[in-house]
Amino acid sequence: MDAVCELEARAYEFPWSRSVISGCRSVQYRIWLGELVGQLRHVSQAFLSITLDEAHILNLAVEPNLQDRGLGSQMLRYLVEDARGQGARQIFLEVRESNEPAIQMYLNQGFNEIGRRRQYYPTKDGREDALILGMEL
Repeated sequence: MDAVCELEARAYEFPWSRSVISGCRSVQYRIWLGELVGQLRHVSQAFLSITLDEAHILNLAVEPNLQDRGLGSQMLRYLVEDARGQGARQIFLEVRESNEPAIQMYLNQGFNEIGRRRQYYPTKDGREDALILGMEL
């Protein structure tokens, strides 16, 4: 739990709290941890919710100093395959509209923009919109 919370804090300006992360364990979300050979700790993590035939990527984080090496894309492929294997027919996520690298990664992996959540994410100066992305599985 400590390592998951620590990576969350390094990866995000507004990280999930320990209680939120702990709550993901109690509702049986699927939690993925990614490791690199030779690393003493995990370097990526993701939280996936599957309800009936819909999957929702709740969070995907990569160690900041290891971003732009394809680790997020690799984790995303695992999440999609996991969701398919669990019977999901669609997969969704929200992403900050300012997070261009993540948006491009999702689009490159086959996601499409399907909506927007106004004022969804906190910022230093207020709130920003989230893009809702989805993909048929």
